[in-house]
Parts: sequence; structure tokens; C-alpha cells
Amino acid sequence: MTVNSQAAATTDTVSNLLNDLRYELMPFESFGEQIEHLPDGATVTITASPTLELESTIEWAEKAAERGFEVVPHVSARYVEDVSHLEEIAERLRAVGITDIFVPGGDREEPIGEFESAYELLEALETIECEFEEVGITGYPEGHAFLSEETLAESMKKKAPYATYITTQLCYDSQAVIDWIEDIRARGIELPVEVGIPGVMKYQKLINISQKVGVGDSVRFLKKTSGILGFVRQFIGSRGKYEPDDLVDGLASYANDPEYGIRGLHIYTFNQVPDTESWRTGRL
Repeated sequence: MTVNSQAAATTDTVSNLLNDLRYELMPFESFGEQIEHLPDGATVTITASPTLELESTIEWAEKAAERGFEVVPHVSARYVEDVSHLEEIAERLRAVGITDIFVPGGDREEPIGEFESAYELLEALETIECEFEEVGITGYPEGHAFLSEETLAESMKKKAPYATYITTQLCYDSQAVIDWIEDIRARGIELPVEVGIPGVMKYQKLINISQKVGVGDSVRFLKKTSGILGFVRQFIGSRGKYEPDDLVDGLASYANDPEYGIRGLHIYTFNQVPDTESWRTGRL
């Protein structure tokens, strides 16, 4: 393959990745305004908030689905009371045509009910009648602040049979993602991967979000992704604005390789959809 044809292939791959994003939003007051800037029929994933719990997530999921978006709500294990509550959630989601859910453990220090982990909730999903076509679980390319690599590997091994795909936590380093995918493939995990990347982040807008939704939620979100120090380093290097060009370009070389199984990109918008969309359409 010539240099020009390699460049064309990479450009085509980047275009394919950016034409079929999953947009992650947080279920705060700004959600309704933010989805106005999404492409028609876009896939939008909706997180769960420790302060708002699942009700806000489910309500926004219902509204977004009725607007014609493909919706993937987070059904966080530690926010679900029991099997009856899970059945109620599932029925509400299926009633508006939602067929895909994402199952993390959740950021609550103490569960509100009987589910301590994502694995326990995934097991419970098998016992209820309301089924989903797609079920996502979490991957950690840069590890977890409180869990060892051995614990993460064992957890994924247990959860994988119940899932249809993996979505990674936010990572700024394409090589770290590729190395992690190679590692899980070596361990026999064959699920397709949605790679979590940051959207465009402007420091001042994140400050404004923190004031609106509460600093705790914002800091908690950053801690569970790149970590505060990594986040600060990115802003120092980008002079207050981050755009994920290098990250996307680094992933594009592997996106068409079936051994890696990269299904697409999952973009953490930080509820700054207009900035992310401006960057995305500019790249296209």
C-alpha cells in the first residue's frame, strides 16, 4: 500500500468513526438543551448521578427516545433497589423502544438496595422477562483507582458472558487503549469495544457546569475517567481547550482490524455538545 493510499484509508476510517459516535451526557438540567445539538437519530448514552440516582436517567431516557434518538441509559447496579425495581426500570425502558443498556457498578459508596456490583445486576437481568438486545459493561484501559488489575480481570471474566459489548472509561492515550485491547483478547475476551474518548473540553465551561450541577458530581466524574492530575495536565498542554484529534487518529489505524474489534467511539461530552459537534463536523 502506498503512502497516499494509507493516508486515504486512515482518513476514511476516521470519517467512519466520527459519523457513528455514541454521545454520553449527564442527566442534569442542561440535558434537554444539549440534545438539541445532536444529529437526528444519534445514539445518546445517559449516565446515572449519585445525587439524582436513576430516576433522572430514566426520565431523560424516555424523553430522548420519544424524540427519535437511539438511547442507552446507564442502569447502575448500586442505584437499583431489588429485582422488582429492576423489572420496573426495564419495563419503562422497553415501553419507549429502548433495546440497549449499559451496566456499571455505580459511584455510590453504599448501594441503595441489594446489588453491590454490576455482575450481580447482570445475573438478575437474566431472571426477568423484559430482555435487552444489547448490554454493555465497563473496561478500564488505564486501570481503576481502587481495584487491582487482577480484580478487574476477574470481574470482566465473570461479566463478559452476560454482555454484548464493552465501553471503556475515558482515556487520552490511544496506545494505552490498544495495549489494553490486546491484553483482554489474550485473556479470551472477544466482545466488541466502544472506545471512550473525551469530547471538546473548555475549562471555563466545565467551571460553569460545576457551578450548576455541584462540584461533587463534576469531580467524581473526572476521577472515574482520567483522574484529576491527568485532567489538569491535559488542560495545561492544550491551553485551556482540549480536542481529541491525536487520540482519534491514533485509534484509526486499528479500527478496521477485526482482531481488535473496535466497534466505534463513545464520546464523553461533559454536556458540551455544541463544542464537540463543531469539532466533529470540522474534522469531517
